[in-house]
Amino acid sequence: MADTSDFRNGLIIKFKNDLYSIVEFQHVKPGKGGAFVRSTLKNLRNGKVLDNTFRAGEKVEVVRVERRVYQYLYREGDSLVLMDNETYDQINVPIEMFGGGEKFLKEGENVDLLMDENDQIVTVEIPITVQLEVVETEPGFKGNTATNAQKPAKLETGATVNVPLFVNEGDILKIDTRTGEYLERAKG
Repeated sequence: MADTSDFRNGLIIKFKNDLYSIVEFQHVKPGKGGAFVRSTLKNLRNGKVLDNTFRAGEKVEVVRVERRVYQYLYREGDSLVLMDNETYDQINVPIEMFGGGEKFLKEGENVDLLMDENDQIVTVEIPITVQLEVVETEPGFKGNTATNAQKPAKLETGATVNVPLFVNEGDILKIDTRTGEYLERAKG
């Protein structure tokens, strides 16, 4: 058991019978009353974020996790097949664990799996940004850039994102996998 003095960003704790990662915390010592720790916690199973206040010195259960790098191979039904980069073992991971980001994964892309002491998958972390090629979009027209107009573009993974009018087929785009938004055209 640890207490609030052991808090650090990224620490994984068991809270309300679920696993949470500490996103942010702040020790507060008011003029009156006892000290407390204001924290922002992210649920590792569903990604929801909650704010919580702990009393200073309150005991919390720390969960030890191991980060392992896996390579995305292919989709099989309702799961994605991943390969351990060290042992070459393959495992099937349910699509729900990817939080919607799976539609931006190319075959061969690396993902991080956080595993607990029983080798159970706690959560899947995909790269925050990926570079994908536009395979289908309507042509943009010159002079149509006065407004922030956007058009849909289909990417090589099959995902569709809204992009500015100047984006053409064959362009490589940088995409934020958390929001599914276009960030920029990739450099050279």
